[in-house]
Amino acid sequence: MASRILLLYAHPSSDRSEINQRMFQSAQSIEGVTCVDLYAEYPTFQIDIDVEQQRLREHDIIIFQFPMYWYSTPAILKEWQDLVLEYGFAYGHEGNALRDKYFFCALSAGGNESAYKAQGYNHFTIAQLLQPLEQTASLTQMRYLPPFALFGSRTALDEGRVEAHLDKWRRLLNALHHQRFDFAKAKSCKLMLSEFENAVSQEQVSL
Repeated sequence: MASRILLLYAHPSSDRSEINQRMFQSAQSIEGVTCVDLYAEYPTFQIDIDVEQQRLREHDIIIFQFPMYWYSTPAILKEWQDLVLEYGFAYGHEGNALRDKYFFCALSAGGNESAYKAQGYNHFTIAQLLQPLEQTASLTQMRYLPPFALFGSRTALDEGRVEAHLDKWRRLLNALHHQRFDFAKAKSCKLMLSEFENAVSQEQVSL
């Protein structure tokens, strides 16, 4: 049985995107991936809680895709979390709707990877900056995976790195959908999911 993937895309100026919009468009062509552009669907931030909760119920893997802005997600993803991940649905008494689903972030960061270290320009690693989302996954009983990240996104197009990143992205989504992905190996690995090849299996791996 194939895995169902829900991709929640959040980019407040998608028409200016050199990376994320192309990732989102690529994902739309992958079998088993439901793609939702949150800013396009909810331009006034009036999020339909019932629709979003039903989407979560119907999928096995949840992905937040976004450019990292000010060390966090774009605003609509926070609004989505505040409204959709309700007590009694996502956590708390009888709040088990997300139990055992997999969750990770697919993000772009403007700085180079060396900037995201204790001694680097930004003082924290990407993993550390994403800890609020990791704890959200823990509270809602989801299985958190390391992010699929592109560093140096501001110069990626000029440096010719975009196509290789898009190819990895498509292969990752296909591996996830067809259950040819070793989640245990990925979770125990310190590398980003952008180095996912080591976790791809030739055999189907049950969720």
